[in-house]
Amino acid sequence: MLGVVSRIDLIALDLDGTLLGPDDGVSPANRRAIGAALDAGVRVALVTGRGADAPARLVRELQLNLPCICAHGALTKDFLSGRTLGHIPVPLPLALPMLEYAEQNRLNAAVYVEERFYRLSGTALYMEDQLGPHWCEVASLLESVGSAPTFIRFLGRDAVEAVREAFGDYPLHFKYETWGEFEECAVTSPQATKKVALERLCRDLGIPAERVLALGDSRNDVPMLRWAGVGVAMANALPEVRKAVGRVTDACEKDGVARAIERYVLGAAQSQEMSA
Repeated sequence: MLGVVSRIDLIALDLDGTLLGPDDGVSPANRRAIGAALDAGVRVALVTGRGADAPARLVRELQLNLPCICAHGALTKDFLSGRTLGHIPVPLPLALPMLEYAEQNRLNAAVYVEERFYRLSGTALYMEDQLGPHWCEVASLLESVGSAPTFIRFLGRDAVEAVREAFGDYPLHFKYETWGEFEECAVTSPQATKKVALERLCRDLGIPAERVLALGDSRNDVPMLRWAGVGVAMANALPEVRKAVGRVTDACEKDGVARAIERYVLGAAQSQEMSA
């Protein structure tokens, strides 16, 4: 898949560690490159493990033109119309024992239901946005769940190791990620993946895989990056991710998204114009 790049019709962007830097913002260079791609008629979709709050903000800021894939592929939403296009939750009979276990053992866990996070009161804060408007501190996770949750998060090494030992044989998708010393496990339905959701979106739009540029940095990005015609890992990705993908752009903090768009989208378009 590392040969000649065909025309790109859609760019799929992971957020954390890819498009968004430590300040949770989009750099000027990345913003310009995305704008130039949009002006050239290329569609741009956000594909993230986050809930809906950050994608909804970025759609407005960047004036994007496609639905967003959120929650590790469990939620696809058109924020311009407010319509939910796809939702693949964790089955309630499987989610409830995990939440009960988290409560009983005071694990640092959060459950995402109806586009809000609920976290157990008295547990440690790992990220600043856990105090944001889309997070609710509750005395009971079980009482916060009235329907099947979109996904469940276990934060910190102790919680990750506990859920792996207690529920690792559950028929669910356990997405383990590591950022420095911080570990996290996101639990979704096995049918909820970034790759599956992006493939479905592209099929609906009539865009073949070979005309998709996808960028990411995490383990859960690898299937999506390998499916896309042009899958590119960030230089800040884990070595195993870079090796699995092959193509690598600059690091997030060095505008790797902009470099990839310039090379595989804007540069390819200019070459086609010159050869026409």
